[in-house]
Amino acid sequence: MTADAANMDGRQPDQALEEDGGMPTPKFALSMDDFGFPEDEDGTGRILNQAEIDSLFGSDATLKGGGEGNGLERLITTSSVSYERLPMLEVVFDRLVRILTTSLRNFTNDNVEVSIDRLNSLRFGDYLENVSGQSMFAVFKAEEWDNYGILILSSSLIYSIIDALLGGHDRVRASLSGEDRPAGRHHTAIERALIEPLIRVILSDLSMSFSPLCAVNFRLDRLELNSRFATISRATNGVVMARFGIDMDSRGGDVDLILPHATLEPVREILLQQFMGEKFGHDGIWESHLAQELWNTDVTLDAVLEEQTMNLQDILTLSPGDRLVLRRDPDALVQMRCGGKTVFRGRVGKKQGQVAVRIEENLIGGEATERPSAYS
Repeated sequence: MTADAANMDGRQPDQALEEDGGMPTPKFALSMDDFGFPEDEDGTGRILNQAEIDSLFGSDATLKGGGEGNGLERLITTSSVSYERLPMLEVVFDRLVRILTTSLRNFTNDNVEVSIDRLNSLRFGDYLENVSGQSMFAVFKAEEWDNYGILILSSSLIYSIIDALLGGHDRVRASLSGEDRPAGRHHTAIERALIEPLIRVILSDLSMSFSPLCAVNFRLDRLELNSRFATISRATNGVVMARFGIDMDSRGGDVDLILPHATLEPVREILLQQFMGEKFGHDGIWESHLAQELWNTDVTLDAVLEEQTMNLQDILTLSPGDRLVLRRDPDALVQMRCGGKTVFRGRVGKKQGQVAVRIEENLIGGEATERPSAYS
């Protein structure tokens, strides 16, 4: 039965197919009417033309002319990457802001204010395309995680730090600003030598910020002036980008911290934890309660008289009435096992009319006490 025939006899299409034994018609959330495509005059379906297909999926002409596509093309070519939120990582960066503020004040002997301006996830290739060519790339390695990250220092921050280290004042700030530098001008070896201690300070503070969660050491691997030589991940892989703003009395710049998600994978479970405030570590109340309740746990203690090794064929031939001969010495010790592990050895006897075992050897805490205990 077709859907048109079902409508003629007063039943819905789904109802008619279910009553006739067929599969119910699937229901879609969207129809072709939602895209504004006209139908034929007779009301029957038709094949979309090329213009309508390009409008639905996004064409190359649309991408080149308008800069953005639509439909599935916009979904595929989007630069944003969706990852689960890492609450503990945000706290680590907040801790880094406080520690780095003090460290930079001691490093530059100037009034320094550090703030976190941006924290998001994106593709590694999309970030490198928007980095200024005069930035400095510091590739570092997380030794315990066996992976890499990048610190990107803006040119304005580099010249401001050099100005502060060399005792510059307001009269030279304009000439040392990153915007007044020639476009093709690269950083000299002296400038790199002056910036390298700053990078080590930032990496040391970053290790200190992660210390309440895990022990990790960030070691400077190399300094690069070209983003092509600072590639530590595939262009399509997701990274966490945290931008820190450093202000030193109307001068300063930005530091971008790039951590690939592959680098954070060993501590992802820790970074996903939810918490209140800034309390790190274990819960002492719960540990004390658990230690007290463990003493009240019921365990099963098995007394093993003897063990024998038999063939599977001999076991299958056993029948009611057969005897298993125990070849043990009457004075031999029996094994007391808990959870498959031998914990005691003792002698079998009788106490108050019940079979009992007196512990002779303690295999966990050493030899038994002078006054052995008997358990029935």
